[in-house]
Amino acid sequence: MDTAMRPPADTQGAQPKGFVAKLLADRHSVPFSIALHLVPGAVIVAVYAFIAAPLVRAMDFPIFLAWAIALAVVLFPLQLFLLWLGKKQTGRCTMKGVVHYRDRPLSRGKVFWLGAACLVWMTVVSLSLTPLDNVVYDWFFTWVDYQGAGPDGTAYLQGYSQELVLTTLLICAPFTGFTLPLLEEYYFRGFLLPRLPQLGKWAPFFNTFFFSVYHFWAPWTVLSKLVFLYPGVWLAWKKQDIRISIAMHPGSALLMTVVGVIALASGAYSM
Repeated sequence: MDTAMRPPADTQGAQPKGFVAKLLADRHSVPFSIALHLVPGAVIVAVYAFIAAPLVRAMDFPIFLAWAIALAVVLFPLQLFLLWLGKKQTGRCTMKGVVHYRDRPLSRGKVFWLGAACLVWMTVVSLSLTPLDNVVYDWFFTWVDYQGAGPDGTAYLQGYSQELVLTTLLICAPFTGFTLPLLEEYYFRGFLLPRLPQLGKWAPFFNTFFFSVYHFWAPWTVLSKLVFLYPGVWLAWKKQDIRISIAMHPGSALLMTVVGVIALASGAYSM
């Protein structure tokens, strides 16, 4: 083809076909969206069971590290996949056109106050709903036999020395404390949620519910997650600004991680 006839570099691959076109469509069918919500969770459990858990047990570290590894093994490639989709659409490795709600329609001030309110809501309510998680676990999920399974959020760390638990948290903190929740927001809120226009006002609830179910390693928390996640998801959808749910979800994870590490390091909390 003559050079003058070639499309600009940033538009090459702008009309993907087949499965890629289905992924990049403005609308996902409900069954397709359910699969896209849940398949990563199933893969995380498989990576945990067959790779991460045996490795961490051999290292004699808290099993929490195995879940961190499993999440990283799945979510980092998933982020690369989103960038690859951007390349198929624009010719460049980008999330533009793939991950939505990133045009920053709200002022920084509004994002700050809405995000802060959602962060406080998620942190306080998630801790307050631990008794609900206890009831659901005792009634329906005592058969789940993951090591450390249970409604106690520290169960994945118990049975090890204070020093080893602190080391594990410090290793995991950059990932479970912010990066991995951020990647979840890009995928679930930026990629999947905007592609459910046919659900109208039910789209945020649908997204929150199946994101909660995606956590197959803690099914007893689905109800509580619906309560403490929904406001941030709804606001991100309503305002079309993913920064709100990022402030809520990764922000809360970072806050809880920092508080936990400081409490352990200072001796204010012991395992």
